[in-house]
Amino acid sequence: MQQDNGIRTGWRFRFLRWSLLIVLAGSGFTSNPIEPASPAADPPGPDRFSVVQVEYTEYTWWMIRWGSNKFICELKTDHEGLPTIADVYSDCLPDDYDDWVNQKPCAEHDVNLCKGNYLVLIDSQPAQKEVATKLPSSSVQVSLENCNPVYTSSTSICEAEPILILNGIEPLPEHRILRIEGLYAGQTFVCDAHCRLRLPITGGNGETLQFWAFSSYGDSSPIFNALVRVAQADSNDPDQVFWYVDVLSRQWMGVPVASCVGTWETLPPIGGPQEWLSTPTQSETLGTDIPYNYLAANLIRKGIVDASDCENSGLQEDGNASTCGIDKARNAVIARQNQFDGIILNVAKDTGVPANLLKNLFAKESQFWPGIGAKDDVGLGQLTEQGADTTLMWNPPFFSQFCPLVMDSAECKKGYLGLEEDQMRLARLSLIQAVNATCEDCPLGIDLDRANFSIGVFAHTLLANCEQAGQLVKNVNAVQTAGSVSTYEDLWKFSLVNYHAGPGCLGDALDLAHVKNLEMTWENVSPNLSAGCVGAFEYVNDISE
Repeated sequence: MQQDNGIRTGWRFRFLRWSLLIVLAGSGFTSNPIEPASPAADPPGPDRFSVVQVEYTEYTWWMIRWGSNKFICELKTDHEGLPTIADVYSDCLPDDYDDWVNQKPCAEHDVNLCKGNYLVLIDSQPAQKEVATKLPSSSVQVSLENCNPVYTSSTSICEAEPILILNGIEPLPEHRILRIEGLYAGQTFVCDAHCRLRLPITGGNGETLQFWAFSSYGDSSPIFNALVRVAQADSNDPDQVFWYVDVLSRQWMGVPVASCVGTWETLPPIGGPQEWLSTPTQSETLGTDIPYNYLAANLIRKGIVDASDCENSGLQEDGNASTCGIDKARNAVIARQNQFDGIILNVAKDTGVPANLLKNLFAKESQFWPGIGAKDDVGLGQLTEQGADTTLMWNPPFFSQFCPLVMDSAECKKGYLGLEEDQMRLARLSLIQAVNATCEDCPLGIDLDRANFSIGVFAHTLLANCEQAGQLVKNVNAVQTAGSVSTYEDLWKFSLVNYHAGPGCLGDALDLAHVKNLEMTWENVSPNLSAGCVGAFEYVNDISE
């Protein structure tokens, strides 16, 4: 994956530079309004603090001059160990602070010959102090009434007129939610702590909902946002009417939304995405029986399949399996291509990355042989150092989890781009090694535990690529969201180009399409892939078809 043919470095700098530049019809829709008044224009937002008394040990230090034992200043600290630079700055005069900061460590054999000052602990005793603590704010949860979640399609089906529920949550037991206010498709509403909103049919792009809660504490929750889409399904039976409802919001409590929709701020097609972007309920549904040549050749080469009665033991001069070798390996090939299905399904549920997409990608990249490929790409998804760079840069939560496994946690807090170049390379190479299942001492030469672990890594790599691809679409088109100019499916195809060929290939193709005033669709962008990137076209089509 991610072979840019020298384009990548230049485009990376261009990309970073670009990054720096950058309805409901009149009927009422609240089913239980408390009053017709308009909501407050500017809710105050959360403002909650509590002052508590805490016990601690107070330490008294004196700063004293070497040789003369002259008293300089007194310091009070609330922590064990020597006073910090900040403590000295707070309790001593500016000149004394400057002397302390600038003095060199003393290496004299006789301390009386030392220059400067030293610290000595004088006393310690129990003490109390007041500490301001931030209290949890109120919030609002979003759900649907009498609708059934369809997890395989990341949508909900309602057999009756859809009702959206806004439920105010007050975490402080001595207080309660007074009301919920909001704005939907330009129309204001006010209702009590449990709000029921009737949802009429929207356009394909949905309608925007803003909402917030007021508490007896005297403040409000933050302002929350949701994108709501309602479409009536065509069942070809007038007696069987039902609706598809999709909600995109951080407060959503229903069926998990499809991956990357929050990044792109777009919704999958009504009724759910195409099969290659879906996740089945059972791992058996992922099963395939494709006679993969590369997988068969590796199984023969490792002695897993006995093809000794075939000419040249079932292998051709180019290293591929012969027709006889493929036939001998058929059962083993079917078993091997399906052995990861359970893990793929679990990872898909955990990350939101479609299970069918993951399996199709592994089929295209490695044919489910999780070792080192012909081009030294590694693992089920054939990770390269450039691909590892994308993963660590564009998926900060994953970097935060992975980095402490390979270097000091304090360094990891700087973020990937805050590391020194040698540290960044260490992180990249460590990630590549983490997905490399090649193992000389393991049965069959493959570490299956590492292969299983790598599936989650590749899922997070895809999430990183959807982040970068979405940013490229926004930069090229000078828009706030990628979803405003591209569809969910097209954005996934752009992400696959980014994964396979890198941001240089994708960015140039997007740029050319934009210059030609073309819509940001796969059909319009893909013909603009340069000669060095044209392989990405077949790559995307193979995975999506």
